[in-house]
Amino acid sequence: MTPIWTTVVVVAALAVSAGLGWVAAAGVLRLADRTPPADPAAVPEPEPVEVDPGTRRGRRRRAGDGPDGDRARARLRGGTWIGVLERLAVTGTLLAGEPGGVAVVVAIKGLGRYPELRGGDDPGVSERFVIGTLASLVWAGAAGVLGRWLLTR
Repeated sequence: MTPIWTTVVVVAALAVSAGLGWVAAAGVLRLADRTPPADPAAVPEPEPVEVDPGTRRGRRRRAGDGPDGDRARARLRGGTWIGVLERLAVTGTLLAGEPGGVAVVVAIKGLGRYPELRGGDDPGVSERFVIGTLASLVWAGAAGVLGRWLLTR
């Protein structure tokens, strides 16, 4: 395999892992937050919409208690950037042929988030951590394994 092809595969795998992994993790969190109302006749209140002045696009924000709610987002500050770095690290270790590095990434993330998770007063926070981490790890693992397979063909 040529060095150019190797570089293209590594950069593409890392880009897919980091960039599209965010979309995948956010989608899984949104799906996990869909809980049916206890009373089918009850009509839920409309969710607030934030409008980005630059793009004029609206984005629904959940004010509830679930894993995609504002409370869980506020407690787990920096989760988006941590997730991007986590996916880059996992994909990178798999591309390098060192799958043991995944355990190091998971341990560092768990220890780093331990103070926020230890409180236990908001189940949405721990749900967001577990669901987001698993979705992120599955996506990064798939990108890393596919990239490694392409490199060793």
